[in-house]
Amino acid sequence: MSSVFLKMTGIQKSFAGVPALEGVDFELYPGEVHALLGENGAGKSTLMKCLAGIYTIEGGKIEFEDQEIEIHSVQDSIRLGISFIHQELALAEQLTVAENIFMGCEPVKKNGLLDNRKMHEMAAKLLERIDAGFSTYVKAGELGTAQKQLVEIAKALRIHSNIIVMDEPTAALSQREVESLFRLIRTLKQQKIAVIYISHRMEEIFEICDRITVLRDGKNVDTMNAVAIDQDRLIQKMVGHKLIDYYVKTEHPQGDTVLRVEHLTRKDRRVLDVSFYLKKGEILGFSGIVGAGRTELMQALFGIAPLEDGKIEIEGRQIRISSPKDAVASGIGLVPEDRKLQGLILHHSVSFNITLGILGKFIHFPFVNNELEQELAEKYIQALGIKTDTNKQHVINLSGGNQQKVVLSRWLAISPSILILDEPTRGIDVGAKAEIYALMDQLVRNGVSIIMVSSEMPEVINMCDRVYVMKAGRIVACKEQKELDQEELLRYALGVKKDE
Repeated sequence: MSSVFLKMTGIQKSFAGVPALEGVDFELYPGEVHALLGENGAGKSTLMKCLAGIYTIEGGKIEFEDQEIEIHSVQDSIRLGISFIHQELALAEQLTVAENIFMGCEPVKKNGLLDNRKMHEMAAKLLERIDAGFSTYVKAGELGTAQKQLVEIAKALRIHSNIIVMDEPTAALSQREVESLFRLIRTLKQQKIAVIYISHRMEEIFEICDRITVLRDGKNVDTMNAVAIDQDRLIQKMVGHKLIDYYVKTEHPQGDTVLRVEHLTRKDRRVLDVSFYLKKGEILGFSGIVGAGRTELMQALFGIAPLEDGKIEIEGRQIRISSPKDAVASGIGLVPEDRKLQGLILHHSVSFNITLGILGKFIHFPFVNNELEQELAEKYIQALGIKTDTNKQHVINLSGGNQQKVVLSRWLAISPSILILDEPTRGIDVGAKAEIYALMDQLVRNGVSIIMVSSEMPEVINMCDRVYVMKAGRIVACKEQKELDQEELLRYALGVKKDE
């Protein structure tokens, strides 16, 4: 391997006197894919924000191509050829794909006017490199999460980066899109472009990464070659102990049918003639590639999207759901796909977010029983092990896993009989995943019925009692737990026959 490209030595950073990074070391070589791992709150994001110029280091040094450098701003980082593809996408949704890719450096004609045609041609070539398959003229707001991620990757390619930091880059991508991304990463490696890869998907780490650095509690644990360690030992390094029963593999005793959906069709035709049922105490999975209609179906069930046709029955009684209020009144809860955008009020406290759905219990106009509200919030903070300094801390300052627990706590406080979990473990660490799996198991044992949408095949296979597969807004298969096979589910999702 050639000489060190980037070297961070003894990096220190604290917030309000609390250390976030304590003497962290990190090295990156040209053309290397280097995984940066650790539980939520381990210091990964803080270290990368120091590299991005969002934070200024308080101790240690950064060297780039054997020269000590100082990074005080995002512009400093960009000038060094460092690009970031953040988990929270940053696109101007009212602008086109091409306008987003070239924002701030649009090509102009000799007369100084925007060369719109050239901009779209250049953007199209970038999208072609990553096999994106959508137009440069479409507005970013009309794209799905996976497509927006690809626009962010195209932006990084546009500025000819030497180092690309990818934070959970496949969280919203289908298997086919992941494979396309990995092909692109291998091409970048050949061009000596280095990639810092942050992901909680263990199988990806071993497939695409050369080396792995593990952080825990703001300190280095180890740096090793990916081929020199297995998944169990890697997880142990991340959490500090052996993680027993990562998946809760138990059979769930099931009762009568609690939910029956027949011929459901959305007005926008993104869900077409869908029928399924859910039993009491069952974990029912919905699988499929991005854009298959899984999230759109759950939104329709929860009253977010209007229906054109179909019937919904709960415990044999036909109901009408035209708003989320109707859904909640019928005993349905929804933990949405994007917790930050759709599930939380980020600049409010943990307690407010937990009790938001039952505020009526604490308000006796014109008075608010703050003591009772705090008491209930503390109950769920303790029950779910939410790591927060105080229940008054703003949710935006929590790790991804703890934010997800706050969303779950809100629904536990409401006590729905049917709980929809849309990508419940996206972007959270292995320890928090195991805790959520255990919570799901406990809920169904207490009689709650769960619908889980997930893009992670191992999660679907290990946690679900039955699985429906969707493609192009329709259900194309239903499999019992004993029939679940990753390859077969993927074939149904892609519409590929076995002999092909």
